[in-house]
Amino acid sequence: MRPIQFEKEDRLTNEVVFKDPVHDSIHIRHQLILDLIDSKEFQRLRRIKQLGTAQYTFHGAEHTRFQHSLGVYEISRQICDHFVRNYPEEWNDAERLVTLTAALLHDIGHGPFSHTFEKIFHTDHEQFTIDIILDEETEVNRILKRVSPVFPNQVASVITGKYPNPQVVQLISSQIDADRMDYLQRDAYFTGVTYGMFDLSRVLRVIRPYKDGIAFQYQGMHAVEDYIVSRYQMYMQVYFHPVSRGMEVTLDRLLTRADDLYIQGKLTPAVPVLEAFFENRASIVDYLKLDDHILMSIISSWTENQDLHLSQLAKMFLHRRPLKSIEFNIERDLTKVFHLQALVSQLYYDEDYYSMQHRSSDISYDYSLKEKAPITLIYPNGESVDLSEASPIVRTLSDNLHGDDRLYVPSELLNEYPDPQKQLDLFENIYHEFQSYIINGRVRRKDELDD
Repeated sequence: MRPIQFEKEDRLTNEVVFKDPVHDSIHIRHQLILDLIDSKEFQRLRRIKQLGTAQYTFHGAEHTRFQHSLGVYEISRQICDHFVRNYPEEWNDAERLVTLTAALLHDIGHGPFSHTFEKIFHTDHEQFTIDIILDEETEVNRILKRVSPVFPNQVASVITGKYPNPQVVQLISSQIDADRMDYLQRDAYFTGVTYGMFDLSRVLRVIRPYKDGIAFQYQGMHAVEDYIVSRYQMYMQVYFHPVSRGMEVTLDRLLTRADDLYIQGKLTPAVPVLEAFFENRASIVDYLKLDDHILMSIISSWTENQDLHLSQLAKMFLHRRPLKSIEFNIERDLTKVFHLQALVSQLYYDEDYYSMQHRSSDISYDYSLKEKAPITLIYPNGESVDLSEASPIVRTLSDNLHGDDRLYVPSELLNEYPDPQKQLDLFENIYHEFQSYIINGRVRRKDELDD
């Protein structure tokens, strides 16, 4: 599969610059990239939030997939320029076209609250990304075909990891790629935290191509260590935040209730834009109609639905009153957790819709991961070593799952126990604590719902 060069006439006479809070300026130098940005499929990403439910915990996290995709493009462009200047024998700049295009389009298939939505409706944003690139009816596909009839397939193969040049694939998808470099910095900036602020400029100075993909100069090891630690901290402090997860769980239960009602023929009034998803037959056309604004409008309408569970869950999500959580040890406490969930069903709340176990876990660096290339350091003499072998810090974080298991239940059951240690004590006397809420009238019994 031969790389395709940018034609000279594709060069813009005057480059277009997007001002960016993370990278300062994003430089667009080719008409192809500008046309892809202006396509309706890419413009839709302005209406897809990058961090989903995390915006309800970190109020500044209103940034979008559009911003992130531009950022990934810009980092990839800087890396290509760096390779041309410093490694012209190892890097073929004819790969620039497919690299920058794949970087720009890698997230074009994301939908509203992607991961939660995908779980309920069995969709896959990665597959929709490929479909949008390859479908002849999309503007993106028509723009790509102006380069070559096979160019859409080349771009798609980079995103699926099947492109023959591992340098290109690893720039877009590896354990330290342009995608991760941008979202860590961007998410840290917009959430207002400092955890993700690793030394990006240093990382971009020590990155280099080699025969098996991309690597880093050994003298830059500490900058790469900083990246790994930043990634770990962002997952622990931001991505796995229990309140963000509570909003995610609440949305999960809300969409599950809507799906159940549709299957039973009881979802009224009808929601035409979601029918294809309820029936597991969503096409690209159906998918591209959805964005955060559309879904939030639907949720808002559900707050007045005649189904009490649907309306209650919709109000909880819309007004940021999520299910709250208690951490548990899955090996030690699972029996008690099932008991707690069973007690939820004896109250006003239905166990299926007002309780849920939720696990979040991540490996900061996995040198054995087959899907993502390991991080390689190269000594001045040309020898290479895996990052985990050279860095004690990274070795400590390698191959270990970090995260926790939480049980989410109605907030009334936990509000009296703000001390985390007292929350854990609930497991020692669950029934007594729950019955005290019933006696004190803080929640209604389940039979009151039927009245």
